[in-house]
Amino acid sequence: MKTALTLSGSIRKGSYNRVLQHHVGRALREAGVSVTDLELGEFPMPIFNEDLEKDAVPDAAADLAELWGSHDIVFIASPEYNGGLSPLLVNTITWLSRQKPSPFRHAVFGVGGVSSGKYGTIWGLSHLRESLTKVGTLVVPTLLGIGPAEAAFDEHGDPTEPAIRRKVEQMVTELTQFSRG
Repeated sequence: MKTALTLSGSIRKGSYNRVLQHHVGRALREAGVSVTDLELGEFPMPIFNEDLEKDAVPDAAADLAELWGSHDIVFIASPEYNGGLSPLLVNTITWLSRQKPSPFRHAVFGVGGVSSGKYGTIWGLSHLRESLTKVGTLVVPTLLGIGPAEAAFDEHGDPTEPAIRRKVEQMVTELTQFSRG
């Protein structure tokens, strides 16, 4: 059975990206995948600084690296901050990129995000895809950009638009069919 991690680049209460994280997790479970939903707030790490790296790599970075490296699929729901990534996600990826062996070279990654604007995090997701690719990930083609956030999900956390439901299905198919070999 394939295994997956889902996470959100937002730890804010009521975050639409956490809603997306959990929706994709449910869809992966329905596809027969064993899913672990991570909360990045449970993995505290200081702002990355190379001076800290020599003597004090945070335990959370090593723990996360081990989790990422041991799963077949990683789905990241990312908010968009000024056209880029959340500071939490940038810091997480930076700390993980310094771990050995690389936690990015085993899993197949999917990225999605929800924003209040009509462009649905598409700029931030492009930045995320580029950053992940530079550290050696295989990111599936579908970008799951959703917006505006206020009307995106029903009371059960499911997308309200049929087109978004189809994109989630497409991403789940890609995540379960693509392989690092």
